[in-house]
Amino acid sequence: MTDSNDARVIISPADPALRTMGRIDDADPTRPIWVYPYTQVAFRFTGTSLAATLVNRWNYGDTHLGVIIDGVQAKVRIPSGCSDPDANADYADGDAYGPVTVTLAENLPDIEHEAVVFKRQDGEHYVELHDFRLDPGARVLPPLDSEPNRRIEVFGDSVSCGERNEAALYVGRPDPEVDLSSYSNAWQSYAAITARNLGAALHDVSQGGASLIDGIGWFYGPDYVGQESIWDRIEYNPALGATKPWDFSRYTPQVVIVAVGQNDAHPVDFMAEDYRGEQAMHWRARYVGFLKALHERYPHATIICTTTVLRHDPAWDRAIDEAVYTFNADLAAEAQDLAALCQLGVDSSDATDSATDHPNGNAPVAYHFLYSRNGSATPGHPRVAEHEEMARELTAFIESLGEGIWEG
Repeated sequence: MTDSNDARVIISPADPALRTMGRIDDADPTRPIWVYPYTQVAFRFTGTSLAATLVNRWNYGDTHLGVIIDGVQAKVRIPSGCSDPDANADYADGDAYGPVTVTLAENLPDIEHEAVVFKRQDGEHYVELHDFRLDPGARVLPPLDSEPNRRIEVFGDSVSCGERNEAALYVGRPDPEVDLSSYSNAWQSYAAITARNLGAALHDVSQGGASLIDGIGWFYGPDYVGQESIWDRIEYNPALGATKPWDFSRYTPQVVIVAVGQNDAHPVDFMAEDYRGEQAMHWRARYVGFLKALHERYPHATIICTTTVLRHDPAWDRAIDEAVYTFNADLAAEAQDLAALCQLGVDSSDATDSATDHPNGNAPVAYHFLYSRNGSATPGHPRVAEHEEMARELTAFIESLGEGIWEG
């Protein structure tokens, strides 16, 4: 619990020197809630130590925060479970631990430091941040580097979260049957590495076990929750309370990555078993619908659809390829219809932006990208080395699309 006699300097999460990134529920800016992986805050500070006071709203797993001080990364365990039910009456959904003050760094040289504090894991827990604490007399300062102009958003599953990626001895091997949640590190996910390669901000809207559609996958079984119930939310885990809608005006990416299709084979791999069956055709139609919903929100964004190097039946990549083709064809047809209306003098100013308004002109709005070892590299979660491999290939692909994609 917080020590009322603590003489350290208290820094509010709303302090203007702090620069945040990620979908953050800051309805109360003095107590923002971190939900998604790679959510973070960057700043500089003076002194020899750094601590944070928080409430850990916990659903499952062994929870940690990530911290980078002067370029050196570490992880800090944050307590989970309910410490005192009477003291946590305001946190009735799920187990809440706190407020508790955890040490992020200590015994540092008494100089100016650069810090990034980030959420390593997905919605297995939410972090309600109350404050940062510095040495008596210490100061907080804004980051030296400027905020990126490039912006990426990823809608994915456990791989996009960096789940279990620090289990370095299990490269190319199945996951062991133990809890490896403490080995999950969003900073080392392919999504985060790609964003840093490109000098871009990233919103990583990903959840371990998530499918595309509700009712299948692994997350929140047996009432499985998919991206269709996550993508437009700021809070989404039913075990941790009511869902909340996200305000899309707060962040507009130029590049959107859709990385689902891995978990949709559970409990039945219907795409592999019957590609032309009703369930498989329904899934492909819903995928097209998801792309259209994203395009409606982000009409100038380039959309990249992909899976991962984690083993899966090629039928899923075939399905995504078909869905992307259908989406682009529908968009092109819509653009032709709008052009015809304009030639007839019909006002179409209220229509959705068409492919011809895209920064890359008449190029496809959505692409299907395959890694060189797509679906065949490992039976277990990709480890950091495989995330780095994926990031190299995805970075090269995005760069190949030209500078125009960043103009939106």
